[in-house]
Amino acid sequence: MDRLSIHEIIAKIEAEETFHAVSDDYSFTLKVDKYVPYVCGAVHDGHQFRQELWDNCLHTEYDRWYEEDPETKNMIISHPILISGCDSRFEYDLNRDPSNAVFDTAWGKQLWKSPLPKTDKTKSLQKHANFYQVVKALISKIEEKFGVCIVYDMHSYNWQRWDREVPTWNLGTSNIDNTRFGEQVESWRQMLASIELPHDIKQTAKVNDTFQGNGYFLKFITNTFENTLVLATEIAKVYCDEYKQVIYPEVVAAVEQQLKVLIPKHADEFYRKFKA
Repeated sequence: MDRLSIHEIIAKIEAEETFHAVSDDYSFTLKVDKYVPYVCGAVHDGHQFRQELWDNCLHTEYDRWYEEDPETKNMIISHPILISGCDSRFEYDLNRDPSNAVFDTAWGKQLWKSPLPKTDKTKSLQKHANFYQVVKALISKIEEKFGVCIVYDMHSYNWQRWDREVPTWNLGTSNIDNTRFGEQVESWRQMLASIELPHDIKQTAKVNDTFQGNGYFLKFITNTFENTLVLATEIAKVYCDEYKQVIYPEVVAAVEQQLKVLIPKHADEFYRKFKA
């Protein structure tokens, strides 16, 4: 993996080069093993939290981990195009628009002992902007090359804090064109429902049951590109103990192995239906 500037990453995309890169500020990674009409993203996978913010932060390391999406990158690690955040959403949230990306409060709790200096906010928002420059270049190249693109936007959520039964998988579709893409949503839901997990973990997949797909990553791509479908795909954190901060690697591996088959299959169906 190479450490590259935003300019260098975009130049490689525009030249259709294959590469593995980390941005020069270590805020995100991008690998392109092959140009295909689908992209995997894990914008909340990151846990880095830069040191100058530590003493001013009221949330613990566990508080941050609990609201992040650990292991979502590893669930889609085998796919040819993968973009993933490295920084914690508590520094800046890639799934929120720039004006809301740096939190003052997080999940009902004040985040900072004293208000964040403007220089810290500016530094974080520059990383947010850099990420979206690359997303724009990447999707532009794929639409130019294939006519269409589908993005698997991977997230996870804390299921144990709900006071009702919630699905293992949730698809958020309120901001996509459901008239145009409804069949692809249902096909993806059915594929997710077919995934088998260890330890008799209950397997259900629903649409807009816990989250509706209101994230900025989805909205930015959907509003910028006419022929790209983003599927906001949330797995309940059945792959860890969300209270004890223990990951179950055998569950993560089971998800990864099955998505290795299902994502290309679904993406191929999408491409054959919608290619120009």
